[in-house]
Amino acid sequence: MRQTWVTPGGVHPPENKLQSVTQPIGSLPIPEKLVVPLGQHIGAPAIACVKLGDKVLKGQKIADPAGTVSVAIHAPTSGTVSAIEARPIAHSSGMEALCIEISTDGKDQWIALQGIADFEHTTPKALLSIITDAGIAGMGGAGFPTAVKLNPGFHRPIDTLIVNATECEPYITADDALIRERAEEIIEGIRILSHTLGNPSNILIGIEDNKPEAIQALEPHTKDTGINVVSFPTKYPSGGEKQLIYILTGKELPSGQIPADIGIVCVNIGTTYAIKRAVVEGEPLVSRVTTMTGEACEINRNYDVLIGTPVSHMLEHNKFDAEKCSRVIMGGPMMGFSLTSKDIPIVKTSNCLLAPSVEEIPHNEPAQPCIRCGMCAEACPASLLPQQLLWYSQAKDHDRLQSHNLFDCIECGACSYVCPSNIPLVQHYRSSKSDIKKAEEEKIKSAQARERFEFRQQRIEQADKEREAKRAARREAALEAKKTAAPNSAADIVAAAQARTAAKQLSPEQEQAKLERAVSSAEMRVQKAQDKFDAAVASEEPEDKIKILSAALSGAQQKLEKAKTRLAEQSN
Repeated sequence: MRQTWVTPGGVHPPENKLQSVTQPIGSLPIPEKLVVPLGQHIGAPAIACVKLGDKVLKGQKIADPAGTVSVAIHAPTSGTVSAIEARPIAHSSGMEALCIEISTDGKDQWIALQGIADFEHTTPKALLSIITDAGIAGMGGAGFPTAVKLNPGFHRPIDTLIVNATECEPYITADDALIRERAEEIIEGIRILSHTLGNPSNILIGIEDNKPEAIQALEPHTKDTGINVVSFPTKYPSGGEKQLIYILTGKELPSGQIPADIGIVCVNIGTTYAIKRAVVEGEPLVSRVTTMTGEACEINRNYDVLIGTPVSHMLEHNKFDAEKCSRVIMGGPMMGFSLTSKDIPIVKTSNCLLAPSVEEIPHNEPAQPCIRCGMCAEACPASLLPQQLLWYSQAKDHDRLQSHNLFDCIECGACSYVCPSNIPLVQHYRSSKSDIKKAEEEKIKSAQARERFEFRQQRIEQADKEREAKRAARREAALEAKKTAAPNSAADIVAAAQARTAAKQLSPEQEQAKLERAVSSAEMRVQKAQDKFDAAVASEEPEDKIKILSAALSGAQQKLEKAKTRLAEQSN
């Protein structure tokens, strides 16, 4: 049995996982409308490449990635683009963002798909291109573009691939169900990952010991593959990237670094399955397995849900009782957030939809003053000091927050869970992180504006100096000319001026040609004015417009007559 390490902190909340794995992964009827956000990942939102009224097929690209840290978006089913506008999205603030609405046709018709069965003879670069085109982002966390994670560069060789099957948060069983039913495809996805990363020497599947069925499903497919299934005691939050790396390898990820800096890449089970489908079957990411659970729903089950499916559609299909529900949560009870609208769509990172009863998750009690019990520090898996972070967050002391490693907080909610004063610690930390990022962005913008201003001032000063130098040179030249001029220089100056005037006068032939060109130009203007006037009369334009065009025609004719008169006088 492979050695594992124990992380600090952590909690053991009730798991509540059994109710949603009593049935196999199901499917939902196709909704009448799908709302597909353009930003379902970390990085820049994708850029729509379809327009209103376009017919689309399932799997067709509807938005291109906007740069390296971005992913493509594809149509989850066939239909018609009925709107491209801001809609509420899956975010704790209830914010709106640009979305593409598809009115479905019920046919679920795919585009032509082309996969690669023999991926081992395909270059890693080509596989990364497929993963990029398939629009795959991390499906177990914040949604980091997978192709970027799998391309760490030659200066960071990867020796360990970790597949995260921990799924430590209560209620969520999407990965568990996926492993139970599609273990063989997941192992094939791991082989694709290994080939893409240059076949690292260690390939580990990290899974908690509360998933015995999933472990049994994986083991037959890992024999003689070099893939090791490593189970370890259940504790929340073992599924955090830093925590899982320490549990499986004993290596601590330094603050400010990413796993690739220490030779490790960590990928979620759902992402691994999506990669297999993209490479072997040629399917882009248009659906994902999502847990629908909670006592306010009569049916608790995992579904393969189309991206863009409204939450209301899932709730209705599972016999949701609104009066019984305390709140609807996207995600789990520890790291999820309450939804402000049931029209919010499922996205690539939506692993759970929780509709608990009031008995399961009561309404939030008012926060009480901190009693300095220290339980939050004991529960923190990142070995931070939540109490101090709370004080500095309330004081908006950004410098001390950063010196106390606020950004190492994974927002797992363990501190809030154990707090006897019901203080929403994680909300304070999220707010402070947002404020610090905003302040840094403003500082960068201010520095850039100052640089632009200083550069402009230097440019203006340089231009003033150059003009002054030219004026000085002209004054010096004039003085030199006066010193060397003859006594009769005044007469010479008058003569030179007369000569310049004579040179500017045109010869009779040149004057004749000039007047002929003027007549020709005037005739063209008259013809254009006449054409516009005739067209307006023929199409019965308003009387005011006809009068304006008539006046313009008359003016052009008068100018033509004057030009002809001057030409006739010149000819005589």
